[in-house]
Parts: sequence; C-alpha cells; structure tokens
Amino acid sequence: MENSEIEAETQIIRESVKKLCADFPGEYWRELDRERGYPTKFVQALTDAGYLGCLIPEEYGGSNLGIREAAVILETIHRSGGNGAACHAQMYIMGALLRHGNDDQKQAYLPDIAAGKRRLQAFGVTEPTSGTDTSRIRTWAKRDGDDYVVNGQKVWTSRAEHSDLMLLLARTSERGSGPKPHDGMSLFIVEMEGAVGNGIEIKPIRAMLNHNSTEVFFDNLRVPARNLIGEEGKGFRYILDGMNAERILIAHECIGDSRWFIEKASTYAKERIVFDRPIGMNQGIQFPIATSYAETEAAALMSAKAANMFDAGKSCGAEANMAKLLASEASWKAADACMQTYGGFAYAEEYDIERKFRETRLYRTAPISTNLILSYIAEHVLGMPRSF
Repeated sequence: MENSEIEAETQIIRESVKKLCADFPGEYWRELDRERGYPTKFVQALTDAGYLGCLIPEEYGGSNLGIREAAVILETIHRSGGNGAACHAQMYIMGALLRHGNDDQKQAYLPDIAAGKRRLQAFGVTEPTSGTDTSRIRTWAKRDGDDYVVNGQKVWTSRAEHSDLMLLLARTSERGSGPKPHDGMSLFIVEMEGAVGNGIEIKPIRAMLNHNSTEVFFDNLRVPARNLIGEEGKGFRYILDGMNAERILIAHECIGDSRWFIEKASTYAKERIVFDRPIGMNQGIQFPIATSYAETEAAALMSAKAANMFDAGKSCGAEANMAKLLASEASWKAADACMQTYGGFAYAEEYDIERKFRETRLYRTAPISTNLILSYIAEHVLGMPRSF
C-alpha cells in the first residue's frame, strides 16, 4: 500500500474515532473519575465499531490492521479528551496470543474477543517485591496432572475486575535454572469467570488517577495445561513481542494528550484578557507552549517511525523505547504549560485539565520508567556498560 493510501485510510479512522468520542464528552470522563468507574459504554462503543479487534486477523473476525492504525485510534481518543487506558491492553497484549498461541487457543478466544463477547484486558506481570525486575517474580505455576496450580500475587494489574481473560506470567522453574535470569517463566491464559472467588481474589487500589488498578491474589488456582501459551519456560520471550507494541501505542496516547493540552493552552492564551491584553502576548506564556509544540511534533515523528518499523517486521526496540520516552516527556511538559496558562482555573474540575494532568503523568513511570529507557539506550544503542 502506497503512503498516500495509508494516510487516507488513517485519516478516515481518525475522523471516525473523533466522531465516536464526541458522544463521550468531558462530563462523562469526569463522572467516572469521581466514582472510580469503568467506561463500559465507551469500551462497548469501540468494540461495536471494530476498533478493539483491529489487530485480530480477518479469519477470526478482526480488522487485520497494523500497529499504525491502532496507534491512530488511541491517539485520537486522547486528543479528544478521553482516555484509552481502559482498553489499550487488548491491543498490545494480543501479540503473545497471535504469535505464540496454538490454533486451538486462537480459535477458542480470538473470535469472541473480536465480537466483544470476551475482553482480554488484564496483564498479570508486576509483583510487589520485584517491581520492574521481572526476573524475580515469585508467582508460581506448578504442574499437577492436566492443570497448573498457581500461587502468588500481582500488583498494578489494571482492569482485572473488567476482563474476562488475563495473560499471566508465572515461574515454572527456579530463577537460575537456565542460562538467563528470565528463563523459567511461562505464560498462561486465565479465564476470570469462575476463577474469582475460586482461586483468585481481586482488591482494587485507590490511586491518583482512575486506572482501575488492582492487586490480584492467587491461591491454588487451577489453570488447564491447554492454556499454556507456547513452550513452558519461555513466557518472558513471548511477552517481549507485546512490549514494543505497548510502548508505541502508549507513545501515541501521549501525543494525543500533548496535542490536547497545547490546543487548550494556545486557545485560552488568545482569549484570556488580563491587564487589558491577551495573556498570549506574553513570552512567558508563549514560549512554554511553543516549546511543547516543537517537542510533541518531534516525538510524533519518532512514534510514527517506530510504528512503521513494527508493522514492517523490523527490529524496533530502540525506536519504540525512544518514542515512549520522548512522547511521555512531551505530554508532561505540555500538561504543565497548560496548567500554568490557565492558572487557578486549571484546578477546576470542569476544565478537565487537572484530570488529564494526572492521567498523562503516569506514563513517565509506567509501563516502563524514563530511567530504565535511558539505561536501555545507553547499553543497547550506545554500547555503554550495563548499569544494573
């Protein structure tokens, strides 16, 4: 497909998603934020429009689109004032099932996910004691006949209460049993229905933003052996396929946030009159907004490059990480510039700025922190000694 055709297709997607988002204005998101609610109606609308099944092949009922198109969907949601975190996991964790699941697993789950009958929204990886050092997770899955028996705990498992399926990473052999510390971990599909209260306990975490985060406890949960994805002990390799996609998609969410902040700030700066003149005449107001615009457009180019490389099947670890780094920093600076431009009114709930200010700050920390990305670039791109 020629670039002009791709641009035309993505523009159609952008306009369609923008129209859908118009039915979910700021008040919808503010009410959910107050109540810590889940945007069920919004997620259903995205599902009905086919957007949450965009990466699923047509043979399973999906749209068979690429990461680039998925990125446009999420960026548009954020640029429209919404938040794609309620559903973005279904896009980026899909890769493990698509690339490493067997035919029976794909047939069992993908058509229902594409049709919206089931949600794959939860990703059980992070644990309280290991943090970002995934090699030290303690959740165990022990083979027992035709099942694995799972015991352990996950934390910051977003959307676990609103997902029918979870991808779970657990140890099946001791750390050090293989040549690499990440060897010995396996990936499972967990069916949440019937498991909650019968091996799974979910506890919501009240946090700075409405991200539907939870702790998940596993107590002798039985998972059928047929739900093991790929080979035992190679689970970490499988989730790596989704991590580049995750970074690229979240980078585009940040681009959407940043453009939303810049539009809000520049519009207000032209309209707000103080001391008989628009505040946008003052360079103290102009320069931070203009700087944010330049940084956002640069980050958008890197994010687009990473998406194109991913869809072309090229190695893009460095580009995906740099996209996420640059976009999250740009959105955070744009958020701060918007707060400063609005002054006291930025703290008022009705303007949505304080909500999105809290939401976009998350991405400097998660799903991978800025410092870890810098360590990755230093070691794997610049060839410096490993720092940890």
